[in-house]
Amino acid sequence: MQEQPENDLETYQDEALATLALATDEKGIEAWYRKHLAPSGTMNQWRKRIGAQPAEQRKAFGARVNTAATALATAFETQKRAVAALELERSIARQSVDVTLPGRSLTSGGYHPVTTIIREVERVFHEMGFLTFESPHAELDEFNFELLNMPADHPARDMQDTFYLSDRTVLRTHTSAGQVRAMRIYAPHPVRVILPGLCYRHENITLRSEIQFHQIEGLLVGKSVRLSDLKGVLLSFARKMFGREQRIRMRGSYFPFTEPSVEVDIRCTLCGGAGCRVCKHSGWLELLGAGLVHPVVLANGGYDPREVRGIAFGMGIERMVMLLHGIDDIRHFFQNDLRFLRQFRS
Repeated sequence: MQEQPENDLETYQDEALATLALATDEKGIEAWYRKHLAPSGTMNQWRKRIGAQPAEQRKAFGARVNTAATALATAFETQKRAVAALELERSIARQSVDVTLPGRSLTSGGYHPVTTIIREVERVFHEMGFLTFESPHAELDEFNFELLNMPADHPARDMQDTFYLSDRTVLRTHTSAGQVRAMRIYAPHPVRVILPGLCYRHENITLRSEIQFHQIEGLLVGKSVRLSDLKGVLLSFARKMFGREQRIRMRGSYFPFTEPSVEVDIRCTLCGGAGCRVCKHSGWLELLGAGLVHPVVLANGGYDPREVRGIAFGMGIERMVMLLHGIDDIRHFFQNDLRFLRQFRS
């Protein structure tokens, strides 16, 4: 502190009290205290000057310093309480609630459209006596290919670009990988299950294909199972999912784990079979692949193919959602765009 005339003490006191009145928040009060009343503050510098005064002036000067210090401390406590009360009022104002205002609507979430369709498909098949069977996403090559009648050199493996986790382990390329697992649990008894879940293929991402997608596999094995049972199950499913007047058609196809194999179409859900751009003016939309379980697969599952037969079918869930809602880009399902997803909240 620079040397000041003794009569400047009253001037300093007046100026300090004037600046204290301008401190109207906790930050300002704290700054004023550090400047004037803290051990390193100006008021303490005045106290240190008492000993430097002539002996005959020391007592009077000390009394003036103590009077000024008491005045500043008293004013500080008064202003501190006033600021605390003001801060409380501000806090109450910020947190106040006008109970006369209408309530805010709560933001609610919703199921992903794929989840909704999976649950609906499961409900339909449960009504027909099918049980849900879970199989692993990371699968042995044995279950994903070999036991489904696709040995290492089988050309059908080229139909699926596979993610390999190791020489013997893959990310399942279809839910058919769970067929043999399910049969081995139920054999030699009849089995009637569906196997929903994600599948993975190393493909280019386009409007119609993704590296991950959902499928639901169906499997029914018993002594009196015939191809007509497959048609009945799928026609019943199509009418429960797409309307009571829905129709299906079956076309010959090829899958290594079914024989005979068929592709199943439904009447176009957009044009009702009249023909449009979506169904390429054919009036039909491809829904799923199916067929009678191949005898080799039945044997691998623990059944005697001379005694029992089975039907199997697999459908893509994203394809079904796209058919139901007229969606033309499969990538929407995996981009987490809330503008897209909010359209399916119910």
